[in-house]
Amino acid sequence: MGIKNYRPITPIQRYKTTLDYADITVDSPFKGLTKGKSQKAGRGAGNQISVRRKGGGHKRKYRVIDFKRNKIDVPGKVETIEYDPNRSANIALILYKDGERRYIVAPNNLSVGDEIVSGEKVEVRVGNAMPLKNIPVGTSICNVELSLGKGGQLARSAGGAAQITGREGKYCMVKLPSGEMRRVLKECMATIGEIGNKDHMNVTIGKAGRSRWMNKRPKVRGCAMNPVDHPLGGGEGKSAGKRHPVSPTGVPAKGYKTRKKNKYSDNMIINRRK
Repeated sequence: MGIKNYRPITPIQRYKTTLDYADITVDSPFKGLTKGKSQKAGRGAGNQISVRRKGGGHKRKYRVIDFKRNKIDVPGKVETIEYDPNRSANIALILYKDGERRYIVAPNNLSVGDEIVSGEKVEVRVGNAMPLKNIPVGTSICNVELSLGKGGQLARSAGGAAQITGREGKYCMVKLPSGEMRRVLKECMATIGEIGNKDHMNVTIGKAGRSRWMNKRPKVRGCAMNPVDHPLGGGEGKSAGKRHPVSPTGVPAKGYKTRKKNKYSDNMIINRRK
């Protein structure tokens, strides 16, 4: 998909860009694979705001995605390529030979009419899913499992791709989109190719209202608040903030590691992300 620009007949349209949706083939989802999605916004127990800057937004239906790719050796044909409001990537509706339909996250260059299959030893072709042990070193992969049978968890967003860099014992070395290198069990499944809709990152929102459609509320600077509301608040006139950036609860906001220690997971990491 490409980027669509607008003639600046209003000030906002001078900067606003959208995707041209040239790859999308239908306007509405397959009803049998959708379900309701309740809006919780940024509020938790007692309707208290627990996550700031979230709320409102357009009503959405959730599309049930097959991340496990466990229809082993049953070929399927791509029926449609669809927009999904719940993720940055597009999705593909697959009609399998036994009559079942499932959604998958659409890899780049997958088009209507293409045939895909999951299995131990299938052709290394875009859209096919197979265990890491059977995928050649250097191949771009997406929708990578971390735990056997749990379904893909890595490299699922628009333009995302991981790469197999080597094998060692019962593990494969996988380079993730973040630059992190980690060991993943050879038996874990992955999809060949990289996720499509690469231009998603190049879209310019253009106006505040469009952010509100996407469930994003305004962001107020901490130093513009009162001391009772934020650690950076208060001061006479405009202040430089008085201290390093922090959240309203005092947690450092830049470069502070919040990742919890996990002995098993940490042992799988070879090189951390840059």
